Amino acid sequence: MPFLLLLVALAAGVANPFQSGLNAELNKQLGKPLWATLSVYATSLAALLLLQLFLRQALPAGRISSVPWWAWLGGVVSIVSTIIGLTIAQKLGSTLFTGASLSASLITSVLLDQFGLIGFKQHSASPGRLVGCGLLCAGVWLVARF
Repeated sequence: MPFLLLLVALAAGVANPFQSGLNAELNKQLGKPLWATLSVYATSLAALLLLQLFLRQALPAGRISSVPWWAWLGGVVSIVSTIIGLTIAQKLGSTLFTGASLSASLITSVLLDQFGLIGFKQHSASPGRLVGCGLLCAGVWLVARF
């Protein structure tokens, strides 16, 4: 099962540069970052509603009140990330933008794991994890340099 989950995570990683590129092109064509972002989320909502037609998941009404307040902020964080991607991805290029984003994500993930924040199980920031973060940053520097 962990191998299958890793494959799904890899597929999500493959999708990231495509998403950034598609969103950036939409912004370039529209010339308005907020309208481009609204378009991204409108098409996302339409796709989710279509998916709901097939899956027919019931609304978890009884669980809504037990959700921590901060768990509702994911959409806001997503909007910020989307606006940043669609405004600078094409300027930096896919490799540098994705590498910088991935490096920041990995470093943030190590910190979230270290302190067991926002629902993650605690995993220590071991020397191997820290070296891995450093190597990823070095890789991004090499990509940017050459």
